[in-house]
Amino acid sequence: MTVLVVATGNPGKLKEIQAYFSEGSGWELELKPPELDVEETGVTFLENACLKASQVALATGCWAIADDSGLAVDGLDGAPGVFSARYGTSDDDRIDRVLRELGDTTERRAQFICAIAVARPDGTIVVQEEGICPGEILQTRRGEGGFGYDPIFFVPEKNLTFAEMSPEMKHELSHRGRAFQRVMPQLEALLTNAND
Repeated sequence: MTVLVVATGNPGKLKEIQAYFSEGSGWELELKPPELDVEETGVTFLENACLKASQVALATGCWAIADDSGLAVDGLDGAPGVFSARYGTSDDDRIDRVLRELGDTTERRAQFICAIAVARPDGTIVVQEEGICPGEILQTRRGEGGFGYDPIFFVPEKNLTFAEMSPEMKHELSHRGRAFQRVMPQLEALLTNAND
């Protein structure tokens, strides 16, 4: 098994990412050391993912994977964007701020974006992918599941918010799911090439 350090201190995020890896993937996922903190100074999700993957790989001497994701709302000129996690002090606070700033505007199109980067142990980025899930922002919360902005993010093709979807449906449809669909074949190829 080849260790792949996940550039997060959040065990919930680790569990979510592990769900994309099959039993025999050849990768053993581990959380980054808690004392290792990478400042997200990038202006795009992809820049932040690359920063985190590269710095965690260099610090640990292992392969590393990082994601950066968030919500971009057309009616807010792409905000909260890379500041999605820092747009308030709690999930409720962040949702309230988005709803307040949108007000009664009819321009409610939005998209969740997830960027994923994988770095070799020397910090070189070898995989960069993005997944996008288009939707719109509702005026009120719907659903009990999920986290973050899920209760107000509505996916028209399913007529559901992320918070109303089963974990399996969200796993498949979400920005993170779409990004991992692109990343996994590349990770398999990296392992195959490394073992040849």
